[in-house]
Amino acid sequence: MTPAQQSVKAAEICALAPIVPVLVIDDASRAEGLARALVAGGLPALEVTLRTPAALEAIRIMAGVEGGVVGAGTLLTPADVKAAKKAGAHFGVSPGATDSLLKACEDEELALLPGAVTATEVMGLLEKGYTVQKFFPAETSGGAAAIKALGGPIPQVRFCPTGGISMKNVGDYLKLKNILCCGGSWVAPADAVASGDWQTIEALARDAAALPRA
Repeated sequence: MTPAQQSVKAAEICALAPIVPVLVIDDASRAEGLARALVAGGLPALEVTLRTPAALEAIRIMAGVEGGVVGAGTLLTPADVKAAKKAGAHFGVSPGATDSLLKACEDEELALLPGAVTATEVMGLLEKGYTVQKFFPAETSGGAAAIKALGGPIPQVRFCPTGGISMKNVGDYLKLKNILCCGGSWVAPADAVASGDWQTIEALARDAAALPRA
């Protein structure tokens, strides 16, 4: 899968809903219920971060949930990419981008949202063919204003920003033409996941799914 093909696939995934839930899962037994609640609420693209021992098992479980498109976040190494693909991930998300990570995703045919935050990083990925990128960490790197500014000289690239985004500020991002969607963790509060409060999570997902985009 070429970088251009990866970006086409990434754009299709970003188009599914205005928000991609960013999920840190400590207990894989919660994965199915969580995925079903989010999908029922209108958020089918799910990013499970590889930050816990339960993450890969959670991806395996979520990959079997009808209507869901599960991805692996926090990809750092080629080994992460291989493990995520083997677990059933349909896409990957990385906080940054290295040549070895990009090559691994190409080799494994895993659609990737590679991370970038500076004009140089964005240009470097664009030069390789990545026209859809993750802007991370969003809020501490200038937020929506920074992404809007990048859109002037680099209109070819569209973003999925994550990091510090909530219902309070997400509207500032989604109104920009060079933003496809946003990543956010607020739709799956840790206490609601731990207690299996799927009704609350589905309600939060519905609110997020109804957010307007440019």
